[in-house]
Amino acid sequence: MQEPATLAIVALTFLLAGLVKGVIGLGLPTIGLALLTAALGLPQAMALLLAPSLVTNLWQAAAGGHGRAIVGRLWPFLAMAGVTVWLGAAALARLDVALLSALLGLLLVVYSLASLSGAQITVRRGQERWLGPLLGTVNGVLTGMTGSFVVPGVLYLQALGLPRDMLVQAMGLLFTVSTAALALALGGHGLLSAELGLVSGAAVAPAVLGMALGQRLRRGLPERRFRPVFFVALLALGSWIMVRSLM
Repeated sequence: MQEPATLAIVALTFLLAGLVKGVIGLGLPTIGLALLTAALGLPQAMALLLAPSLVTNLWQAAAGGHGRAIVGRLWPFLAMAGVTVWLGAAALARLDVALLSALLGLLLVVYSLASLSGAQITVRRGQERWLGPLLGTVNGVLTGMTGSFVVPGVLYLQALGLPRDMLVQAMGLLFTVSTAALALALGGHGLLSAELGLVSGAAVAPAVLGMALGQRLRRGLPERRFRPVFFVALLALGSWIMVRSLM
């Protein structure tokens, strides 16, 4: 992990992932996980994701002024999304990594297609009581197995019809809870070494730099034009990870 070429891959990955997040407000965990899985493998990618994801999403979770309302409304979903990560990590420690990498590719494809289609799914307030804990459980298990936080968690949050600022903060809370739970689960199952933890910590700097650059680019690069490019690239990358893993 200390080879210069590997460290350069990690730094460039988080620089790019941070830039994407700076432009469109999301994508750092997803693009970072996808690129590092393709380059280094799934368990290593999940461990390297921890520090940059936690630092950048803590800021997103704290900003917006809706934290109390979000937690009061969504705590069953958030709680289950965190608690069940341990179950997914237990599967990661025992199952064929190639199959779990293919699962990650499939999740990225589903997320990309759902975002590109523009389909609007609505969850009524009365459905949240049972659907939130159910989808939180599914999201937590998949997070522990693949490191991905987005399916079905982000799709569920989008279906609630939250105002934009509240939605962004809710996603930040989901990612923060999921990242913290993933760190505990990977450590508990012996999948997080001190070396990986140090490299993950060092990756915070390029991630933050990328975010700063992305925020500057946002002024001249309309988000509505950049988002489709991001999801098309993510679709291609997810498809490649899935096919390569199965072959």
